[in-house]
Amino acid sequence: MKKVLRISLIVILLATFAGTIYFLYKKSEKKQEVFKIEKPSSLNILKKTVATGAVVPRKEIDIKPRVSGIIEKLFVEAGQVVKTGDMIARVKIIPNMVSLNEAESRLNRANINFGNAKTEYERMKKLYDQKVISAAEFQRTELTYNNAKEEQETADNNLQLIKEGTSRSVGNAANTIIRATISGTVLNVPVKEGNSVIESNTFNEGTTIATIADMSDMIFQGKVDESEVGKIKTGMALIVTIGAIETDKYDAHLEYISPKGVTEDGAIQFEIKAAMKLKPGSFIRSGYSANADIVLDRRDSVLSIPESLLKFEGEKRFVEVETTPQTFKKQYITTGLSDGINIEVLSGIDKNTRLKGTVQEANASEEKPKEE
Repeated sequence: MKKVLRISLIVILLATFAGTIYFLYKKSEKKQEVFKIEKPSSLNILKKTVATGAVVPRKEIDIKPRVSGIIEKLFVEAGQVVKTGDMIARVKIIPNMVSLNEAESRLNRANINFGNAKTEYERMKKLYDQKVISAAEFQRTELTYNNAKEEQETADNNLQLIKEGTSRSVGNAANTIIRATISGTVLNVPVKEGNSVIESNTFNEGTTIATIADMSDMIFQGKVDESEVGKIKTGMALIVTIGAIETDKYDAHLEYISPKGVTEDGAIQFEIKAAMKLKPGSFIRSGYSANADIVLDRRDSVLSIPESLLKFEGEKRFVEVETTPQTFKKQYITTGLSDGINIEVLSGIDKNTRLKGTVQEANASEEKPKEE
């Protein structure tokens, strides 16, 4: 009995040992790799560089007053469409006291001089009519009278101009009415009724009452890194993507490249501007952030493959072509333009060529026969 038990135990141990050896052998056995098969396709290949920036109107004008004072009335608000000459605001003049006193004093002196000149003129005219004095003497008196009259009118207009911002001589062309200088959309009205404003002159930029822009003529304004600016030139095509309207892309062409770079975050950037082609009925708000793909070169509908399939042998380029199922050979090819993901194939293969791709996952290869 003991002998039988001992023999059984030995058999079990041997079977366990043999099973372990077989399991380890099968586990260490290299599995056959199954590769995905890729085919060339017809694609548009674009070589491009990217510029970041914003979409802005080409014409954007700040409307400023020609007189200082207080905003008495605003006639527009942001978003309103205006035409050239439309009223934007009315300014109430707050006269400078020194200038006002000087203008009043000038008018008083002019009134006094005019009164004396008028009296002298009337006296000399009677003498001239009686032929007591010569025509030359009367003409000198008449000239003095006319000069005094002109000075009085000028002083009166000057006083009215200081008080009200207009005079009788200019009539409706009053400086107190601020008008639009271009047709477009009012982007911003940074002042309110009652705010003080300063006139625009040589020494002061003046207060902006409204900003008006032509929203039908938009441009992309962005910046390009110094490493890329040498690759671009005016006239190149751009594809603009607006952050707020990701579903649409807009065509544009490069109009301007700054001759001088500026330092931003430790890198040299060059400003660029490109005219955009708007789609009919579309409305783009000023200041939208945008990216522009500057097309350096392009090939349309050309035979191409994923660049990851390309292999190198010195200066030569090749792909692995399937001859029989899961058997491959080298095939040298000539390539063209690349966009970093796909590359143009000029010769060596055609659209029906089967190319060696990446290794299929084990689960995928096991499940495929079940699906069939």
